Amino acid sequence: MTTFTTQDGTEIYYKDWGTGPAVVFSHGWPLNADAWEKQMVFLASNDYRCIAHDRRGHGRSSQPWQGNDMDTYADDLSELIEKLAVSGITLVGHSTGGGEVARYIGRHGSQQVAKVVLVGSVTPLMLKTEDNPDGLPLKTFDGIRAGVSADRAQFFKELSKPFYSATGPDAKVSKGIRNAFWLQAMQGGLKNELDCIKAFSETDFTEDLKAFDIETLIIHGDDDQIVPIDASAHASYRLIKNAVLKIYPGAPHGLTDTHKDELNADLLAFLRN
Repeated sequence: MTTFTTQDGTEIYYKDWGTGPAVVFSHGWPLNADAWEKQMVFLASNDYRCIAHDRRGHGRSSQPWQGNDMDTYADDLSELIEKLAVSGITLVGHSTGGGEVARYIGRHGSQQVAKVVLVGSVTPLMLKTEDNPDGLPLKTFDGIRAGVSADRAQFFKELSKPFYSATGPDAKVSKGIRNAFWLQAMQGGLKNELDCIKAFSETDFTEDLKAFDIETLIIHGDDDQIVPIDASAHASYRLIKNAVLKIYPGAPHGLTDTHKDELNADLLAFLRN
């Protein structure tokens, strides 16, 4: 496998496909780099270099006890970018990966970055507070922690339903895609996945988004049952200067699978613009 070792000794797995301008992908919780395979194959076939890593504690990366927080995730991403010596990159983050991308820019700047795409991103803040009334209450995330702790195998099977909006009679996601979600989720470490819940739900990315000074495309499904659109896409759009917001009607949180053709076309157009 292709891996590198971070400064704190964590082994990070990554894929590096194709040649051309670099596009670096950050995946959502509790998945891994395979969540981006449809976009990576498409863009690599259209003359882009596509790079995606398994976040520490997820997929094929090692499972350290410490460092399961947004600052460290962003530092891992920075080390990957430095190792591969890529610049003028486009960062693409889905869900938790959107937070990772935002924190990377907040901590490391945008000198190596040309563009950013946030897809169903957890930014700027998932948790409901007095200043963030559109967020989700803490008990929602406590419930996720309880489900993962008690029986994560069954919990992830159930989570695949709202992830793909497969809760109604008109659901169009296949059982195979839901099984793939479960398989990726079960590859992560229990401690790492539990820590990541706090990281994606309680980290405030407001100041990170204000630091964006590059072209940014925000994509979100209006049937996202995981990340509330008002607390995320609309709020992020208000914070990022000159961002473009595109809403996919009827799209779920897992739109990288269900709306892959539309997303691929939008990514390619944004890269070529």
